[in-house]
Amino acid sequence: MELGDLGVGGDVPLDWVLERPGVVRLEEPEPADAVAPWGMLEEALGHALDELVERRVAEGERLAHELRNLHGELAVIVATMAARAPAGVRRREERLRERLSSLLGAGGVDEARILTEAAVWADKADIAEELTRLRAHLAELALVLDKDGPIGRSLDFLLQELGREVNTVASKADDLELSQAALAGKGVLEKMREQVQNLE
Repeated sequence: MELGDLGVGGDVPLDWVLERPGVVRLEEPEPADAVAPWGMLEEALGHALDELVERRVAEGERLAHELRNLHGELAVIVATMAARAPAGVRRREERLRERLSSLLGAGGVDEARILTEAAVWADKADIAEELTRLRAHLAELALVLDKDGPIGRSLDFLLQELGREVNTVASKADDLELSQAALAGKGVLEKMREQVQNLE
C-alpha cells in the first residue's frame, strides 16, 4: 500500500499522523500511581525519624553514663571533705587558744572580746551544714539521673545548689587538702554543667 492509496500525497506531516485515532493515547494516572511517590516519601521520612530517635536515645544513655561517673567522683570528693574537716577544726581551735592566751596574758580579760572570737571561730570552722546539704543534693542528683523524660532543668538547678555549697566549703577551708578537694569539686561540677547543656 502506498501513501497515494490513503489519499495522502507527498510528504506526510507529523501533526497529521498524530491526529489519527489510536496513534497517541492519553491515560489518566491510576490513584495508586499518584500515591506511590507519597508512600516512598513517607517510608523514607519514617526511617529518618526512627534513626533520629535511636541516636538521641543512644546519646542520652552516653550522657547519663558520663553524669553518673561524675556524680561518683563528686561523692568521693565530698567524702574527702568530710574526712579533712576535723583537721581544719583542730587547726582553728589551736589558733583560737593562742589568741585567747594572748588576750588573757595582755592584762585584763575582755569577756565580750573572747565571746566574739569564739563565735567567729565557730562560724568559720564548721562545714557540717554544707556537707549535709552536699550529701542531700548528691542523693537527689542520683534520683534525677534515674528518671525518664526531660531532666535538664532539674539537673541544672541541682548543679547550682551543689556549686553554692562547694564554694562555701572552699571559703571556709583552713586545710590544704580540704581546699584541694573543694577545687576538685568545682572542676567536676563544671564538667557536669557542660554535659547538662546537651540535655532537655
